[in-house]
Amino acid sequence: MSNHCRGLDCLSRGWHEECGVFGVYAPDEDVARIAFFGLFSLQHRGQESAGIVVGDGNSLNGHLDLGLAFQVFDEKIITSLKGFVGLGHVRYSTMGSNIRANAQPMVGRHRSGPFAIAHNGNLLNAPALRRDLEALSVPFAGSSDTEVMCKLLETSRTETIEDALVELMHTVRGAYSLGIVTPDCLIAVRDPYGVRPLCMGRLNGDGWVIASETCALSTIGAEFVREIQPGEMVVCDHNGMRAVQVRDSERKACCIFEFIYFARPDSHIYGKGVYNARVRMGQMLAQQEVPDADLVVPIPETGIPGAIGYAQASGIPFGEAFIKNRYIFRTFIAPDQRLRDLGVRMKLSTLKESIAGRRLVVVDDSIVRGTTTEPEVGLLRAAGAREIHLRVCSPPISFPCFYGIDTSPQSQLIAARMSVEEIREHLGADTLVYQTMEGLIRAVGLPKSNFCTACFDNEYPIPVPEAFQMGKFDLERDHQQVSE
Repeated sequence: MSNHCRGLDCLSRGWHEECGVFGVYAPDEDVARIAFFGLFSLQHRGQESAGIVVGDGNSLNGHLDLGLAFQVFDEKIITSLKGFVGLGHVRYSTMGSNIRANAQPMVGRHRSGPFAIAHNGNLLNAPALRRDLEALSVPFAGSSDTEVMCKLLETSRTETIEDALVELMHTVRGAYSLGIVTPDCLIAVRDPYGVRPLCMGRLNGDGWVIASETCALSTIGAEFVREIQPGEMVVCDHNGMRAVQVRDSERKACCIFEFIYFARPDSHIYGKGVYNARVRMGQMLAQQEVPDADLVVPIPETGIPGAIGYAQASGIPFGEAFIKNRYIFRTFIAPDQRLRDLGVRMKLSTLKESIAGRRLVVVDDSIVRGTTTEPEVGLLRAAGAREIHLRVCSPPISFPCFYGIDTSPQSQLIAARMSVEEIREHLGADTLVYQTMEGLIRAVGLPKSNFCTACFDNEYPIPVPEAFQMGKFDLERDHQQVSE
């Protein structure tokens, strides 16, 4: 990740979404426009860059740039992208800096013809694979693991792009949900653990759509069909849809934080509604300990369902303490130091009339570094809150993610450095209660074996090489050294 300040993202919580992938095969549709609205639905998954590539049967044409989807695309650009197969991507950098060369979809050329690839996840062996390719004098323009996959496909000696993808799936290790397009074909690929979500739907009978979340299907009027299975490759072209199980699934390991924070509330994963799961998380929290309080209030936006559930189970009225500025998007105009110091105030303001003199139960989805929770508690104190009882819908986050989420190093994770009592004191809350792992699993309503919970319990389903743990951003450092 870049060390440069990313505008208002510098004010963030220390835990960021990964990426969003959207693909469409629809011979009688305006696929670029459909892809744009699909990306718009997935914008919460990445705000650094956006791109769309379309195929017209003979060639690929596309546009991408840094920024939000509505900043990157306008009517003129969308109208110029003609074709019947399309692939879109919104990105938040995990491996690789936020530079245009890392924007996706990335276009390459296999011996069978051009292709474009879009990726959500993180490859654990990307640094080693890149070094092997560079030893063969393969040039790189950027620093992302997606470019490593692109170069592997380009250098493959297989006859078809499908065979090259099979080869790729046996070469790379880690988390990857991929969309790939050729001039006349849409392909979806998911890693053998299914760490990152990926689903498919039907569009107007003969069209096919793939998306990181089901919410993108409903936005464009597609009917959900099913999730892409771990280790599966799905191909959509003029022959219809066909699926191949390329790798056996050793175990399911979908990131449980999709339910807690990342996925949009109206999405479904494993057939379970994300919103309902978040409400139940609040209900589970209320089964642990309920203080004498006057109001249950959320930290917006993702704390809202949990606060509703907590209020329902505890009998304490639900209310609002914060108003979120809904027009703070990613910006290229960085605030000065004084405004950065007021970062939380730029995003949240308090409803003093609702807070003053009251005992509050404050519900949040998670605490990562504590760097925003502390000033949020301070805002409530300044508004006159009499007591603040902090409730967290996830267990303590003590370990970093290596599978496609931009987490801080373990040394910066507050639960890895402090006890719950020390965290409470540090944040300035009167009480602090975290969700238990048992409560979280009950709220989601599926066995723990279906999920990756490594950020809570250090049980990584895909072994993480020690060298990767010690130098997570090798690709970025290598790229910076070359640039310098």
